[in-house]
Amino acid sequence: MTTIDTTAITVELPKAFDPRWSRLPGIQVDGRRITIDPAEYFFRFESNTWLIADWELVKAQLLDVDETTESAVEQLALDFIKQHSDSTSDAARVLATAYEVYAYLFREEHLAGLGLPQITADHLRMLREAATLMALNKVELDGHISNVGPCWFFPAATSVVFDLDDEMGGMLDEVYHGGWFNEHRRIESIKAHAALGGRLVHGCQSVPDQTGGVVAPYGASLANFRDDLSAFKAGWIKQVYSHRVNPAA
Repeated sequence: MTTIDTTAITVELPKAFDPRWSRLPGIQVDGRRITIDPAEYFFRFESNTWLIADWELVKAQLLDVDETTESAVEQLALDFIKQHSDSTSDAARVLATAYEVYAYLFREEHLAGLGLPQITADHLRMLREAATLMALNKVELDGHISNVGPCWFFPAATSVVFDLDDEMGGMLDEVYHGGWFNEHRRIESIKAHAALGGRLVHGCQSVPDQTGGVVAPYGASLANFRDDLSAFKAGWIKQVYSHRVNPAA
């Protein structure tokens, strides 16, 4: 892997994370405090800057704005990003912002309408935690994937951390990137992800296949993104699975 600044990333979040995140290399969880060693945690870490906007500003000025026949929701989000986002090398700020984004997107009030009774509030907590860590992944405008951590491979990482079997891991991935994204949920997601400087994109097709998701900047080359992802995913997925405590899970 290529690394730049390998200074440890430390953040204290509003709620404690599952201590089993420490099963993955380079991450330690002590209640609400998370410490990440980039050199150990990432498969690829080539950029230590991220584009973000203030979550409170997103809540106040974007979440309740409706699209019109002249301005689609994507345009609203893009205009907001242009006006209010800034580049930061403070990874803790990125994680703190991401936590607020996903606490909003995966809130418990939506469970009743999901249509998956086996998905519980605890599963939503797993989604919030994994998605928060995924915010450190990064795609450049030319489509090159500059940062890749284990949470890119969502079912693999959650199976290691939460002892999920393949079926439940795949279902959780489906909730993350599929079942939530009916049009109402998609619009909500587009607005919320403006806080992370882009939109959530997926490499997956109709079923979870470990091709992951990342918040990519508007205008990024998704063709190059797809090609880059296909070149590396198989070997790195295998490495994530190697950390399972119960390999039969």
